Amino acid sequence: MEGKIIFNIDVMLAKRKMTVTELADKVGITVANMSILKTGKAKAIKVSTLTKLCEALECQPGDLLEYSKDGEE
Repeated sequence: MEGKIIFNIDVMLAKRKMTVTELADKVGITVANMSILKTGKAKAIKVSTLTKLCEALECQPGDLLEYSKDGEE
């Protein structure tokens, strides 16, 4: 099994007391696409989208992304 990137968007949403819908609106993507990111099913993410996520959540990329070796969570 290979490693994977885990999105910690739920954690940041809770810390910022923000809903998925609010974040999707601020970032300019659909709620469906935000859910794909949130659940880790996304195969790619644009740097511009990551930038907007960081701006909306007032965080660093490392707050949102985590590397998991061998797919462990």
